[in-house]
Amino acid sequence: MPAAPRARPADLFTPEEWAPFQSRRAWVGPLLVLHCWTVIGLSVTVGVLWPVLIPACVAVIGTRQLGLAILMHEAAHGGLSTNARLNDFLGHWLCAVPVGASLNSYRPYHLAHHRFAQQPEDPDLALSAPFPVTPASLRRKLIRDLTGQTFLKQRVLLPLAALRGRTAQRATDDHAYEAIVTGRSIGPYVIFSGLTLAAFVATGLWWAWFALWLLPMATWFPMVTRLRNIAEHACVEGSSEDPFRAARTTRVSWWERAFIAPYWVNFHAEHHLFMHVPCWRLPALHRAVRGKPQGARMEVAGGYAEVLREAASR
Repeated sequence: MPAAPRARPADLFTPEEWAPFQSRRAWVGPLLVLHCWTVIGLSVTVGVLWPVLIPACVAVIGTRQLGLAILMHEAAHGGLSTNARLNDFLGHWLCAVPVGASLNSYRPYHLAHHRFAQQPEDPDLALSAPFPVTPASLRRKLIRDLTGQTFLKQRVLLPLAALRGRTAQRATDDHAYEAIVTGRSIGPYVIFSGLTLAAFVATGLWWAWFALWLLPMATWFPMVTRLRNIAEHACVEGSSEDPFRAARTTRVSWWERAFIAPYWVNFHAEHHLFMHVPCWRLPALHRAVRGKPQGARMEVAGGYAEVLREAASR
């Protein structure tokens, strides 16, 4: 079972150049979690006070729900805190459970993805292998996301099937990995949802839970999760042979960071090169790698629109 090709820091950097990327700061990870929940809280407040802005709030909240999943991913690599217990507490209870996931289930799954990236054994291969698709196929996928069909499948039907003992591996499209992660964490997710709904009901704002938490999770969150997955690995030639092409980095504007790609998730090529570099250091790592001759081999897109054009080019 061959592992994915690897690059070593010494292949690119001197010890002095690499040293900044090895250091971690204990306060940054907790601050990112606080930032994510603060943005969600402010967006809920804005939506309650000015209902006309609810569509924009749904997009912002859905993107920060993805942000929670991204910070769970950071915790899977031990990057939210230098204290392992705090890292796992933040990653599981404040990031994974609110979006229906489990850090303990996600971590071994995700590390297998890194070990076998773009190899036949890669558990995420089904997410990128079908691309490119036709424009009509991509439109259908995005419509399923925005109309709640993907949410129903991932968050209700597949977890229920997992609870009945059926394997989630039978579903090989539309992010079937979430059936593995969410199917084992349905209990905490239901409890979290019930408690938050009760809190909204107690304040007389029961409708806001549906409009400003459940609706983003059922619509915008699945769509930006799909965009993230397409951009990370789809249509990258040579991704199974060259560690510098195992993933794609996507340059983003401020609005793409706000509505599609929070917390530096767009720097995915750098993350696959050196997966233990904290997410907040990835922009600097991008500049450092691109400054080396090997960096010219990396796949770098000019934005998510460019990625989608390539993904729908069949």
